[in-house]
Amino acid sequence: MSAISLADVYRARQRIEGRVCRSPLVESPALARIVGAPVYFKLETVQPTGSFKLRGATNALAELAEQGVRRVVTASTGNHGRALAHAARALGIEAAVCMSSLVPKNKVDAVAALGARIVIAGNSQDDAQAEAMRLVREEGFAFVPPFDDPRVIAGQAVIGLEILEALPDVATVVVPLSGGGLFSGVALAAKSIQPKVRMIGVTMARGAAMHASLAAGKPVLVDEVETLADSLGGGIGLDNRHTFALTRNLIDRVVLLDEASIARGIVHAYREERLVVEGAAAVGMSAVLDRVLGDESGPLVIIVSGGNIDIELHRRLIGVL
Repeated sequence: MSAISLADVYRARQRIEGRVCRSPLVESPALARIVGAPVYFKLETVQPTGSFKLRGATNALAELAEQGVRRVVTASTGNHGRALAHAARALGIEAAVCMSSLVPKNKVDAVAALGARIVIAGNSQDDAQAEAMRLVREEGFAFVPPFDDPRVIAGQAVIGLEILEALPDVATVVVPLSGGGLFSGVALAAKSIQPKVRMIGVTMARGAAMHASLAAGKPVLVDEVETLADSLGGGIGLDNRHTFALTRNLIDRVVLLDEASIARGIVHAYREERLVVEGAAAVGMSAVLDRVLGDESGPLVIIVSGGNIDIELHRRLIGVL
């Protein structure tokens, strides 16, 4: 039995309304020609912090603020930390964000610009998580997980509501897959409303913790390595309580992409769609370009999760490919 219900998702939508954007659903004629069916982008790049993470962080912090919590901490690969810092500033809450040395400098600087306390710890998301838990124990912070939390999942799930309301006959939703907060939330909402909708998770081939855990039948550790899809890095936690089970129960297919495929997606987004996206947000486009989604009949929605790419990296990719 899931700890998150569709009723929780509707309550989350009420809580975050006016604090986040209802992101647009826009057509992609270029990808529709490949698929042979309508293709749409759900553009979470329009959020004030540049990614979908603002939804879950805002829902979690609004609920905590109602309970009188005044100090929060998280571990992040960048986007969740930025979202938490933004939501905390809006609510007058102190925020600390723990990140590993693998997090790109542009994402670290963006979090710092929002007034959060920055803590760089180790070389992996697991190291950052350990430091965050130290702050909980020693300094009295409340921990807000980046994905494995019912409040965070419910906030991300509002995307699923918006998709089904705008496109009731959607056949397939393609979602970047990392810790599973986005995937499990969107899948929970979408399949609760339209059980036949096909949910595909796309991730990088290098260090994909959720994929490895699904294959093993339980959460497992993976080595975290550098990837163009840096927002998809990190483990899911050996004590994962929510997103592993939800993802396992709701996912129809996992697609793995190599680094060249992710780069092609970033370039396609810019040249054909006029979008600047980070690697994690490009994976859905990459999967279409690589023709690896399988059955693509009916309308297809790709969640474009964020646009927080290092601009120099983006320029190099555009110039090379």
